[in-house]
Amino acid sequence: MTADKMHGKAATDEPWIEIMLVGMNGDLRGKRIPLDAQKKVWAGEVRLPSSTQSLDIWGDDNDDITGLSLTIGDPDGLCIPDQRSLAPLPWAPEGSMQVLATMHEFDGSPSFMDPRAILASVLKRYDERGLTPVVATELEFYVVEQDWLETGRPSPPKKLTYRGEPNGYQLYDMSATDALDDYLRTVRGYASAMELPADATTAEFGPGQFEINLLHRPDALAAADDCIYLKRVAEQAAKRQGLKSTCMAKPYSDHAGSGLHVHASIIDKDGRNILDAKGGEPKLLKSVTAGMLKSMREAQLVFAPFANSYRRFQPGSFAPVDLTWGYGHRGTAIRIPDMNGPAARIEHRVAGADANPYLLLAAILGGMLLGLDGELDPGEETTPSHVPENTERLTHDFLTAVDAFRASPFVKDVFGERYQKLYGDTKYKEALAYLRTVSDFDYRTYLPRI
Repeated sequence: MTADKMHGKAATDEPWIEIMLVGMNGDLRGKRIPLDAQKKVWAGEVRLPSSTQSLDIWGDDNDDITGLSLTIGDPDGLCIPDQRSLAPLPWAPEGSMQVLATMHEFDGSPSFMDPRAILASVLKRYDERGLTPVVATELEFYVVEQDWLETGRPSPPKKLTYRGEPNGYQLYDMSATDALDDYLRTVRGYASAMELPADATTAEFGPGQFEINLLHRPDALAAADDCIYLKRVAEQAAKRQGLKSTCMAKPYSDHAGSGLHVHASIIDKDGRNILDAKGGEPKLLKSVTAGMLKSMREAQLVFAPFANSYRRFQPGSFAPVDLTWGYGHRGTAIRIPDMNGPAARIEHRVAGADANPYLLLAAILGGMLLGLDGELDPGEETTPSHVPENTERLTHDFLTAVDAFRASPFVKDVFGERYQKLYGDTKYKEALAYLRTVSDFDYRTYLPRI
């Protein structure tokens, strides 16, 4: 060994491989392994405690309510890599790689807690019918200054402000895109190196808010992988530019929230889009739309998994608040952009950018299955001139969504009874912590007056 290596001068240039699991909150946890030791990755020998998949937003395993950690000895699980998700690490030493894995038990079965395994189980139901979902995601996110670490709150990139304040709305504004060109170029470079199917990038309403579209995939698991990788790319590119990206659903009180829209169609074994109305009555499109609407309130906790998520559901915004549908109508929960030809599809517009993409797709595709198994009616169409009366409404309350999730037969069927309990109990604890916390708003509003 050379003196340089002994003193660590060259060690930082040595490539590595990261093997990562996706947690219930869409967080990535795993191990960094020297690239020359990657054989253990592909042999399925990398282990992490199974409870890694039960960690809440604070990183607590909640053994007192789950009994899945120290109570049973905190046993290991096997991290089985998915070769299809292998990608370069463009921000790391040259040659470094990353791969997503699914947690397995030692008997070879996927862990009931693994979000990738949950989505895979839903996709198996489609495969048994000879069908394949085709899925694409559209991710919105904010870029903020790095001073949030000192101030405790986000602020827009200085290049997008005038005297420290946002200079109007930036929707589709190319000057906003140009102002953060260095950042967006870094995002594009990383995405290209990882072969992510990224398409258009647009400036959105809020200061420093952008949307990146991912292309359709006839593999929903790969589409979810693309989305989780895109979130990581946005984060790492921001670090490179001295900024931070955030997928909080509502980082600013007075600016637009960030969504995660999903486009989905279904093809048969011959590659034909079964949702294609062929110029006639789109019965199947309406039926799968009805299936998603029917299950939407029960699954809202997946679409809006945190207390902050519910700040996004505000009347008069592009975040839907009612269980509505329409053709090309961006104010509805389910939008049908096209009903004829290969592009016939639905757009699910409810989820926030903070949603776990694997659980999100499992809930959406599970709802579509309801419409495949029976001819369902989505009710009246929402049009520019007509809004149906007495429409059922999504909840604005975190705890209400938790209760609906915990009691749902649909959730039990799609996610499994054990995961319904784990996720529901964990989120119940989080909701109670939120309700018990006295906020700055309480102090500013009530302390001087009451």
